[in-house]
Amino acid sequence: MSVQDVRAFNRFYTGVIGALDYGRHLYTPYTLAEARVLYELAHAGHLDAADLRGRLALDAGYLSRILNRFEEAGLVERGPSAADPRRRRVALTARGRETAGLLDERARETVGALLDTVAPEERPRLAEAMRTIRAVLGDERAPGPGEVVLREPRPGDLGWIVQRNAALYAAEYGWNADYEGLVARIVADFAEDHDPHLERVWIAELDRRPVGCVMCVRDDVPGTARLRLLLVEPDARGRGIGDRLVRAVVDFARGVGYRDLVLWTNDVLAGARHLYRRHGFGLVAEQPHRSFGKDLIGQDWRLDLHRSGT
Repeated sequence: MSVQDVRAFNRFYTGVIGALDYGRHLYTPYTLAEARVLYELAHAGHLDAADLRGRLALDAGYLSRILNRFEEAGLVERGPSAADPRRRRVALTARGRETAGLLDERARETVGALLDTVAPEERPRLAEAMRTIRAVLGDERAPGPGEVVLREPRPGDLGWIVQRNAALYAAEYGWNADYEGLVARIVADFAEDHDPHLERVWIAELDRRPVGCVMCVRDDVPGTARLRLLLVEPDARGRGIGDRLVRAVVDFARGVGYRDLVLWTNDVLAGARHLYRRHGFGLVAEQPHRSFGKDLIGQDWRLDLHRSGT
C-alpha cells in the first residue's frame, strides 16, 4: 500500500458521504465539523470544551466560533464545569437535542439509501472491511466521563445480562424466577452456538460499567432476525440508550441482509413498546398468557427492513 492508495480512498469516500458540502448533502445549515460537535454533545450528555477539542482534534479558536454560533442559536448552553471551575461545561438545550436528532435521522436516511445500492450478499463483506480499517488504524479512543458507548460483550457480560434481567423485572414487574430461566436459556443458546456474521450482542457502557444490552439472533423463519433482551438500567434511562440499542439492531439486521426483524414483548412494557413503534415496528398479534407468575398479554411486533429504509 502506498500514500497514493490512501489518498485515493480518502477522495473517494469523502465524495460518497458528501463531506465537501455536508450541509447541502443533508439539507441543513451545518458543516461536517458542526454536525460532529452536535453529535458528540448528543451522545455524551455534558462535555467540557477541552474534551470536545480532544475528541474532534479541532483548533481551539475554530471550536470556540462554532460554540458561539450554537449558543446564539439557542442550541447549547455553557457554564463552569462541576469537576473543574476553570473549564467550561457545554450541553445541548432542548432545541439543540431536537436539532441533533434531526441531523441524525437525515444521516441515517442517507446511509440507508447508500446501503440500498449494495447487494445484500455483499453487505457482510462491506461491514467487515469497515471494521478492519477501524481496527488497523487504531480506533481505540477511550470514552470520556458521561459518554455512553455500545460495545461487544466481554467475559462475564452474558452472565450480567441474565442477572440484571432477572433482578430488574422482579423489582419493576414482580416477575418470578421463570423469567430468569428463560433469559438464561436464550443467553446460553447464543453463547454455545451463534453465527458472528448474522448474530450479535451489544452492551451499553457508561463510565466503565454496563447499563444496557440487546441481542440480535436468527429467527426460525428464513431471512428473519429477532431482537431480544432489550434492557436499560433505571439510573441510565433518559439518555437515549434504548433508542441507540434498538437502532444498532435495526442497522445490523438490515446491513447483513435480513428481510424482517421481529420481537416478542408484553403489554406492560409501555416504554419499550413506544420505542419499537418509533423505529417503525408494527404490532401484528397479541395473546393473553400467564407467565412469570403474572397474567400478561404477549405481543408480536415486526419491522419490514426493506420497506423502512431509515
